[in-house]
Amino acid sequence: MEGKRRVVITGMGTVNPVGNTVEETWKGIREGVCGIDFITGYDTSDRKVKVAGEVKNLVLEDHIDKRELRKMDRFVALAEIAAEEAVKDAGISFEGEEDEFGVIVSSGIGGLPTIESEHVKGMEKGFDRVSPYFIPSIISNMAPGRIAIRYGLKGMCNCVVTACAGGSNAVGDAFRHIRDGYATGMICGGTESSITPFAIGGFTSLQALSQSADPNRASIPFDKERNGFVMGEGAGILLLEELEHAKKRGAKIYGEIVGYGANCDAYHITAPSADGSGAAKCMQIALKDAGVEANQVDYINAHGTSTPMNDKCETLAIKAAFGEYAKELYVSSTKGNTGHLLGAAGAVESIIAVKALQDGFIPATINYQVPDENCDLNVVPNKGIEKDIEYAMSNSLGFGGHNASLLFKKYSE
Repeated sequence: MEGKRRVVITGMGTVNPVGNTVEETWKGIREGVCGIDFITGYDTSDRKVKVAGEVKNLVLEDHIDKRELRKMDRFVALAEIAAEEAVKDAGISFEGEEDEFGVIVSSGIGGLPTIESEHVKGMEKGFDRVSPYFIPSIISNMAPGRIAIRYGLKGMCNCVVTACAGGSNAVGDAFRHIRDGYATGMICGGTESSITPFAIGGFTSLQALSQSADPNRASIPFDKERNGFVMGEGAGILLLEELEHAKKRGAKIYGEIVGYGANCDAYHITAPSADGSGAAKCMQIALKDAGVEANQVDYINAHGTSTPMNDKCETLAIKAAFGEYAKELYVSSTKGNTGHLLGAAGAVESIIAVKALQDGFIPATINYQVPDENCDLNVVPNKGIEKDIEYAMSNSLGFGGHNASLLFKKYSE
C-alpha cells in the first residue's frame, strides 16, 4: 500500500424500494422493512411474476425540470436524484477543481422503458417518428454524462456495464482512480429502472425471477424455499475523495474504502461457477489489495440474490475465501429488503455496508424461515445486530461471470 493514497466516502445518496434518501433507507434496513410489493407500473393479471421492488412516493418533477425529464429515461433521472443528495450531503463545491473530479456510474440495462414505449410508437406511426431524444435517453452512459454536465466535472466520465456487478465495479474503479493519483474525487455508483413488461418477461423466461404471490416470501436469500430473485429499481451514488483533500475542506467522513477485487468466472453466460471459485478468488483479491487478513473482516453484505444457484455458490465461495473463519463471519443479504437492483445493487449495498460500519449495526436477512444446509453461514436471520465492526465487505456477482468485491473500513485517523 506504500505510496497509494487513502480514499474516503464523504457523500452518499440513494433512491430505492426501501427509501428515497440515505436516512430513510438506513432506517428501513435497521427496522427490517421489506420494500417489495405488487407491481403497480403495468397490469400483471396475465403475467407469472406479480411482485417487484418499485421506488415509492417519488415525484421526479420535484427534482428535475419537466422539460429535461422528457429527454431522459427513468434510470437517468434516478441517478441524478441520488447524485444530488450525495453532492449536497458532501457539502462540496467543485469550483476551480472541475478537472480533478470525475464520474463513474453503472447501469446494467439502460433505458429499456423508453425502448419499449418508442418501439410501440414506431410500430404505430412509423419509425421516423420516434423521439429525437430516443438515443440519448436510452444509452447507459447518459447517467454519468448528465451528472458530469450538471456539476461541470471534466475528469474521467465512464459507465461500467457488467450486469449485476456494475455498481460495485463503478465504486471500485473510482476508488482505484483516486488512490493511484488520477483524480481528487469521483462521483460513482449505479442506477437501474427495468420493472417493465419486456424486462420482467425476459427474466421470467430465463426462470430467474420468483413467481411467489406473497411479497414477503419472494426475495428470501439463503432460505431453502427461495425460487428466484425479485426485480428492484433505484440508484445509489457515493462521493469518494482523497483523504487529505477531504480533511482540508473539513468534510465529514462516513468511512474508508481500502480494497477492491474484480475478476471473471469465465464459465457460463448466466450461472456462477458451481464451486464458487471465481467469487472466492475475487474476495481474496480485495483482501490482498487492502493488506487485510481474512479474520479481520466482521461482516459481508452478500450478493445473495435469492436464486437457488447464487446463494449456494456464494456460500461455497465465502467458505473457500475465509476458511474456518467463515463460521464466525456475519453474512447477510439486504436484497430481502430491496429486491435486486441489477446495475445499481452494488452501489446501494455499498451505502448499506458503510452505514453498518458507521452505526455499528449488522443488517438482517429478513423474511428468513427455512434454513438451508447448503447455505449454512451466519446469515443474521430476521433481526439485525448492534455490534461495533471495523471491516465490511460487499459482494456483487453478475451475468457473464463478472465478480466484484469491495472492502470498507470504519474511519479512523
